[in-house]
Amino acid sequence: MIYIQLFLSFLQIGLFSVGGGYAAIPLVQSLIVERQGWITMTEFTNLITIAEMTPGPIAVNSATFVGIRIAGLPGAVAATWGCIFPSCIIVSVLAYIYRRYRGGSAMGSILGSLRPAVVALIAGAGLSMLLAAVLPEVNGERMIQWGSLVLFSAAFIALRKWKLNPILVMWVCGGVSLAVKLIERSEERRVGKECRSRWSPYH
Repeated sequence: MIYIQLFLSFLQIGLFSVGGGYAAIPLVQSLIVERQGWITMTEFTNLITIAEMTPGPIAVNSATFVGIRIAGLPGAVAATWGCIFPSCIIVSVLAYIYRRYRGGSAMGSILGSLRPAVVALIAGAGLSMLLAAVLPEVNGERMIQWGSLVLFSAAFIALRKWKLNPILVMWVCGGVSLAVKLIERSEERRVGKECRSRWSPYH
């Protein structure tokens, strides 16, 4: 049953996404895109973008969007509940343990050892999304999207050098991309009309 599959899939994501929302991205990609095949890599990239722009954790937003995409509102409930259920249990247990043993060296060692793994998960997810945006696979071949590469470079410089607001950068990049797409479609329609007019038997 699709609702049980959604619940169990996002139960795994909620259970093993150690390190926050960004660390959950590779798990969502592995389970939802590669294993289940519910969405494509392009849809996954769009999904993460929307999940990042909307309030709430990325993993929970992703669960809601994938659930409603696959099985409507009941699917969204099943996927979202599967995602948050492990956290409700684990956080309650960890909060008790941390309060009791927070002064011990073992707790500090455990948390310190998890940081490199979290960084690696985030870096791997970011690289996968960058390749999907800049080097998408078209007819079995990788094609460089120069527009996406320029936008990525500009956004990276704006965030790292000028420390601009990430939300503002996302809105500007989205607006530029939308404007470019509209111009391209307008140009395609114009060329199409010229071709039809040129080859019309009544011309």
